[in-house]
Amino acid sequence: MQEEFLVILVKLVVILLVLITAVAYIQFIERRVQAFMQSRLGPNRVGPFGLMQPLADILKLLFKEDLTPAGADVPVFFMAPAIAAIVGISAFAVMPFGPSMTIAGFKLNLYIADLNIGLMYVFAMSSLAVYGITLAGWSSNNKYALLGGIRSSAQMISYELPLGLALVSVLLAAGSLSLGDIVKAQTKLWFIVFQFPAFIIYFLCAIAETGRAPFDLPEAESELIAGYHTEYSSMKWALFFLAEYLAVMAQSCLAVTMFFGGWQGPFVDQAPALGVLWFVLKVAAFVFVFIWLRATLPRPRYDQLMRFGWKTLMPLSIAWLVITAAAIAFLPQWFN
Repeated sequence: MQEEFLVILVKLVVILLVLITAVAYIQFIERRVQAFMQSRLGPNRVGPFGLMQPLADILKLLFKEDLTPAGADVPVFFMAPAIAAIVGISAFAVMPFGPSMTIAGFKLNLYIADLNIGLMYVFAMSSLAVYGITLAGWSSNNKYALLGGIRSSAQMISYELPLGLALVSVLLAAGSLSLGDIVKAQTKLWFIVFQFPAFIIYFLCAIAETGRAPFDLPEAESELIAGYHTEYSSMKWALFFLAEYLAVMAQSCLAVTMFFGGWQGPFVDQAPALGVLWFVLKVAAFVFVFIWLRATLPRPRYDQLMRFGWKTLMPLSIAWLVITAAAIAFLPQWFN
């Protein structure tokens, strides 16, 4: 039992270090990719090709003055960014990063926990993320921050519904809530093939869930200065920054797991370690799409965003769920 606890502890430390490093360099890659798409240079001064820029940014944030508004609710003001970051990291506890491997007679599972309700756990963590943003807006005693927090709560709750319904179609096809079982169910054919409409609905909702452009209305700088984190500085602001990119990575991991076979790919049967590489490459492709959209699409109005979620994505997700259920009931051989 003690040995098992130590293995889990090592996994936690490794995943935490990998996630924090990945967030730092995803931000660097985003700045370079956006600069390329918009005919700019991007960071290229600190270190070779600007590769040390993330470290410089972290040092800058560490030494910036940490300000607290005079009228703020101080305990909640300090707690909000911690909630956002903690729930962002927690979502990765059930992600299957690769197949089980045997190394020197020891079986290594490339996940922290394989819960039989793994997808429900991910939903729970993504739902809790709204509390950090909403509490940040309320506790700042700033009208722009409060409006950003209210917008965020409405946006995330609205888009969680069609997102969940889109993934229910996948659950019906897989017959399990365990993310590991869902990956194994795609051994013969990835779900993207016959669940493509569900994937489109899911991905559009994922953009809104993460508050990324063009659906970044909770922090629309043209209207709300910086939205819910207007009054935050130094490392408290960095925690919100960390939470945003963790959410992007979590939604990318979930998309890969639910629709693109997870860690499955060529030659994984012969070399299981390749499963980790395939998983990382697929997730990287999704992160690139998030960056691409931010660099190219304009922001809609808030009423247009909400109307799109409730009047377009919601009916489509329900319709596709009914079609999937009918197909499973009347054509079960397609799903065996």
